[in-house]
Amino acid sequence: MLLILAGAAAPAVAADAETTATPVLSAGKEGGLLRNGKPWRGLGVNYYDAFARLLGDGKAGDVEAGFRALADAKIPFVRFSACGYWPADWSLYRTDREEYFRRLDTVVRCAEKNGIGVIPSLFWHQPTVSDLVGEALQEWGNPASKTIAFMRAYTKETVTRLRGSKTVWAWEFGNEFNLPADLPNAAEHRAPVAPALGTAAARSERDDLRHADIRTALTEFSQEVRRHDPHRLILSGNAFPRVSAWHQMHRRTWDRDSAAQRLEMLDRDNPPLISTLTGRIYAASDLEFLPAAAAEARRAGTPLFIGEFGVPGAPTEESRQQFRSQLEALDQNRVPLAALWVFDFKGQDADWNVTTANIRAELLRLVSETNARWQAE
Repeated sequence: MLLILAGAAAPAVAADAETTATPVLSAGKEGGLLRNGKPWRGLGVNYYDAFARLLGDGKAGDVEAGFRALADAKIPFVRFSACGYWPADWSLYRTDREEYFRRLDTVVRCAEKNGIGVIPSLFWHQPTVSDLVGEALQEWGNPASKTIAFMRAYTKETVTRLRGSKTVWAWEFGNEFNLPADLPNAAEHRAPVAPALGTAAARSERDDLRHADIRTALTEFSQEVRRHDPHRLILSGNAFPRVSAWHQMHRRTWDRDSAAQRLEMLDRDNPPLISTLTGRIYAASDLEFLPAAAAEARRAGTPLFIGEFGVPGAPTEESRQQFRSQLEALDQNRVPLAALWVFDFKGQDADWNVTTANIRAELLRLVSETNARWQAE
């Protein structure tokens, strides 16, 4: 039955909850994970717009159906965007905050009902918060900025609202903030300008993110989370560092980093209170870097989370083999947590969307089979 949220039931978690649920997921030994205190590895999916679509029509019926399908496929968790993408998508938050959070509660309630964990990503698109408060993107690097003040407030609201639910497995800052940092050709890749969607009317060099900015933002985010939730894992949401990230930061060049320099960037882009290392597996360079990243995670005693992996386009023999290679790499390197990109996201039907019934359904089946084998082990 289609659920219209205007008359939704009580929140999944009371907004004034003072207790924090014991986390289902926690760090284990040598970079491993514990689920309910026992060693565990698992593959989930990105259900990117499970919440974002509710900011439109507020109808949760198809989201509920998605969670039921994932439960049938024995998918243990989802990563999703717990915010609007464009500034305009935050209008409900600004006009009716209680209704906004009721819709977020609905996602958590659907997941809980189907036995699925969630990893909410609180600030998905790098420029959005700065646009909302009328600042340049480099203000992510200023602890006294309006951007950081907004981040702290929204983090507090979200964490205190949901921390009583065991369905919430971890808190993530945002999506791949490290990739646009210190680009030698940053002026060619500035954040989009779309005033009708609430963005700034123009961009300047003050909108060119730097690694120093994102490290400050991640430090401030993790400190704010820890004020309200002392136990859950915290994720940066970063991709693996670019192959030239160290040289970009220090010399503004595309020169290729040494192995040690790339590991340095991986570590420093996940400041101390960020309790994991994160990355992506798409390009050949990602697969090449995975063994070193996994070894670094074991050395540091920090779980490695591959927040996205997958192969685009209609399945071919070549793409099937590429996907199997990704699964094999995750297995061989004992990666404890990874999420397929992307489940039931109509915006990427042409290349990435995976459902239980479309031409890429076999990818979900292979993820399910891998989960079954991991759990049997």
